[in-house]
Amino acid sequence: MANFQMVTDQNIRTSVSTQSIGNKTVDGDVLNDLKIHRPTVAPKPRRGGLVVGIVLVVCLIVIAIWWPGWRSTIVVRTASAQLGGLSGSATLLNASGYVVARRAATVSSKETGRVLEVLIDEGMHVKEGQVLARLDPVNIQTTLDLAAAQLESARNGLGETAAILEQSKRTLRRVMQLSEKQISTDAELEVARSDVATLEARLGRQRAEVVVAECNLAVYKQQLDDLVIRAPFAGVVTSKNAQPGEMISPMSAGGSYTRTGICTIVDMASLEVEVDVNESYINRVVPGQPVVSTLDSYQDWHIPSKVIAIIPSADRQKATVKVRVGFEAIDSRILPEMSIKVAFQSADNKQLAATRKLIIPKSALKYLDGRAAVWVVNLGRVERRAIAVVETRGDDVEVGSGLAEGENVVVDGHETLNEGVRVIEK
Repeated sequence: MANFQMVTDQNIRTSVSTQSIGNKTVDGDVLNDLKIHRPTVAPKPRRGGLVVGIVLVVCLIVIAIWWPGWRSTIVVRTASAQLGGLSGSATLLNASGYVVARRAATVSSKETGRVLEVLIDEGMHVKEGQVLARLDPVNIQTTLDLAAAQLESARNGLGETAAILEQSKRTLRRVMQLSEKQISTDAELEVARSDVATLEARLGRQRAEVVVAECNLAVYKQQLDDLVIRAPFAGVVTSKNAQPGEMISPMSAGGSYTRTGICTIVDMASLEVEVDVNESYINRVVPGQPVVSTLDSYQDWHIPSKVIAIIPSADRQKATVKVRVGFEAIDSRILPEMSIKVAFQSADNKQLAATRKLIIPKSALKYLDGRAAVWVVNLGRVERRAIAVVETRGDDVEVGSGLAEGENVVVDGHETLNEGVRVIEK
């Protein structure tokens, strides 16, 4: 039985190992040779893949964080917060006054006459000696012609007398010669001498009359020249007081129909401030002291000034002392008779250091939710910063708190800014 089983198994293996493919018979060993044999390799730990995966994850996180910022980068203009003082010093005393001109004149004529023409108008700049107006010269010209004729007559009379005197002197010499020969009498000699003396006296009087006529002519020439009204100094015409056809006189005459001036000229280079300081505080004011002046018309414009002089007299009714304050530089916006406020400053270094504040441009200031704030650039990004504004003067803002010296604030291009947005400064 066992032998039979062995024979059966051998036959089965032989039948299985012999296969028919198409018309050919293929041995089982040949099929085994056609298989791909892969060598068996022991698996290694995959540490490199783990590192690469970690790096990729980190890169994706960085890109996710920074890419939106780069995509929304905004170009802005910035300015640095700097220490400075808008007033330059500590205020010791405040006062008010008016702008006045040290050189101002109502120009009139030396002679009474009718205005022939006016060559100026309000606001016109004039030079020293420039013709402003002319008066009618008819009457003065007639008198001048008369004086010239009188001078000519006096000169002619002087020449006639000189000729007669010369003849009388020759006659006297002949009479003297005859008298020496006792041909002429003493009476004739005395008459000849008397004629010469009389003519010499007349000649002297006529010479004086010629001088008088010359002076008289010069007077009328000056009167004629005075009918041409000229500017006494360079300045600006602030008022025009007469028109052609009106009468003008250096003194009021003929009621209200006679003008006393042609125009008013102000030397704008001589503008200064006159203030009345209470005598109780005049000890705080000294000549040369720095002053900050503020016109009521331009309250954001602070004009550097200084004390020129303290008038050494007090007003007993007002208990004040007048102080003259001069501007460091004259500006066309400063006009005579403007009301102005002045702040007398102290130039003490300790007080200056205590009053110095951070200054930023006014364009950097924005009001958010009713509070003053600025955009501060920090590491290429902007952050909103609330600040305390002490004072605004002109184009500058004095900051009390909220900023540090040297920090950059956005002054242009902040319309589309948001918290944390990346910016590029220019």
